[in-house]
Amino acid sequence: MEFLYDYIIEQALIVVPVLLVIGQVLKNTPKMRDWLIPYILLVLGIAFTIGIMGINMQAIVQGVLVSGAAVFANQLYKQYSGKEGEGK
Repeated sequence: MEFLYDYIIEQALIVVPVLLVIGQVLKNTPKMRDWLIPYILLVLGIAFTIGIMGINMQAIVQGVLVSGAAVFANQLYKQYSGKEGEGK
């Protein structure tokens, strides 16, 4: 987890668990297509980091990074717990 500090600033790290929770809520929403969830999280991640840091290019980059970290963390959990098929 320490490698995250090399790329994501400390103020933006709070957005990762927020996006994980929102992603789980979206996943459990009827009629929500799975392929839409990462795109929604990307838009929300950018919006949240702009809210934290103000409108600038670094906020947009941080939004992309925290969104990627949230989706990556979710996929790691799914692979580790075997929810994506038996390791195939």
